[in-house]
Amino acid sequence: MAQPTFKPAYLICGDDHGRIAERRARLRSMAESLSGATGIELLEGESAIPDRVAATLGAMTLALGHRFVVVDGAERWKDREMDALVAALGALAPGTTVAFFAREDGRSRAPERLHKAVRAAGGDIATENSVKPSELPRWAVRRAAELGVELDPESARALVAHVGERQQRLLRELEKLALGAPADAPIRIGAAEVLELTAASSERRAWSVADALVAGDAQAAVALYLSLREQGERLAGLTYWIAQRLRAALDVALALDAGEPAAQVRRRLRMPSGAADRLMADARRVGARRLSEAICELADLELASRGGRGTGALAEDTAAVLAFRRIAA
Repeated sequence: MAQPTFKPAYLICGDDHGRIAERRARLRSMAESLSGATGIELLEGESAIPDRVAATLGAMTLALGHRFVVVDGAERWKDREMDALVAALGALAPGTTVAFFAREDGRSRAPERLHKAVRAAGGDIATENSVKPSELPRWAVRRAAELGVELDPESARALVAHVGERQQRLLRELEKLALGAPADAPIRIGAAEVLELTAASSERRAWSVADALVAGDAQAAVALYLSLREQGERLAGLTYWIAQRLRAALDVALALDAGEPAAQVRRRLRMPSGAADRLMADARRVGARRLSEAICELADLELASRGGRGTGALAEDTAAVLAFRRIAA
């Protein structure tokens, strides 16, 4: 089997941080298979500044075979800091590959001079950006095909509706669907199979936790929460979605208390009529004061999950269960 070939430089950038992490892991795995662990130099944190990267590229190495330098954090750099690195990229030693990774967000972006220097060195630039929600079904069809799964547009739309709009979550589900794909032909997955074989969106299931809390059903809320935790969801992420639903219930309670017509409140909820009716009935029964207290309780839980005050030595799940029981009481 032919060994992979590498260009002198790569820049992998964009706001799809999960995809960038996958590209980094794959490059490192390929590099280790070619040169061993000693042939890879990792620069991150304080070591990943342009001048230090330039010094590393210019230094001699005792490693045998192809040399790989992996640099994280290029989104923090500025064009004015690039002089030494541009010169180093213009004089790369044969048998050296440097890969820059930039997890971009807002104004944090890889500098234009780095783009130009990578191209001038004969390298490649790959941009990994998040896909707009409206484009996710087509994205899912393409990624499924790469994995040996034939997904028609209807099935792709069902997958996005069922799993949610997080690309990495969608990709994980596509990978699970592809486990049984034969090597010689793609497997066809229909909408019914998508619903049967993929996990429901954690956001929607977190909303179900919130609905159970508003309904006063602590047992159901705890059971749903624990199933999400077993699925690998983080407490901090779940509290965000639960709080969002509780705030919606509070808005409903305040609107109804102010005399707003129920039909107008229902239209603003943008959810199936049955679910909207249940939420409105529960919000009216619980009342704005208790819903405000529930949101404060959840805020304390979220703060504790991020290392703040509140839980002491209690485990996260124990703290969450106790908080849910207090909210639903």
